[in-house]
Amino acid sequence: MPKLSLLLWDVGGVLLSNGWDHLSRAAAVDRFHLNAAEFEARHAAVEAAFETGSLSEEEYLDATVFYEPRTFSRDEFRTFIRSRSTAHPAAIEVARALQRGGRYHLATLNNESRELNEYRIQKFGLAEIFEEFFSSCYTGHRKPDPAAYRAALDITRHAPEETLFLDDRPENIAAAESLGIRSLRVIDPGRLRGDLDRLGVVAN
Repeated sequence: MPKLSLLLWDVGGVLLSNGWDHLSRAAAVDRFHLNAAEFEARHAAVEAAFETGSLSEEEYLDATVFYEPRTFSRDEFRTFIRSRSTAHPAAIEVARALQRGGRYHLATLNNESRELNEYRIQKFGLAEIFEEFFSSCYTGHRKPDPAAYRAALDITRHAPEETLFLDDRPENIAAAESLGIRSLRVIDPGRLRGDLDRLGVVAN
């Protein structure tokens, strides 16, 4: 079996908390007293465009929240969105150790809107660890679309069998494996070091 040389990391659920997921949106409904059904319907109508970079955060807020007058500001809502992001420190430290070790090419492969993606990269120092960010807002493809994975392989010039994909969602793992990419489903980011050790992925 070819030696692993590329590690493709999901962000939400592996390195960080999920971004603007259903739990965060439910929290926003409570915090800002939104109509839950209407908000979710409006979100669903623009989610693909938002995460593939064709809809800005401003346009997303227009479509989902500020289509009518509100008692809170856009900045308050934006701040709330960003406040939902937290780190999984153990997983980030594993990634840092692997980056320092220099044995692997590290990149991310995630579904995220542009402004939130860039905030999370800066806030949690991900640019110090990863060489590329194959985020859906940049590539125009969302996992589990095979095109999302192929873009990462083509641009980094790595074969599927040389690649390990780390993600927490079974549908994304299944899509990677259908392309011949080896994968690791991350159930507990705190146990990631041991999971990688068992696959022979070590920093030194």
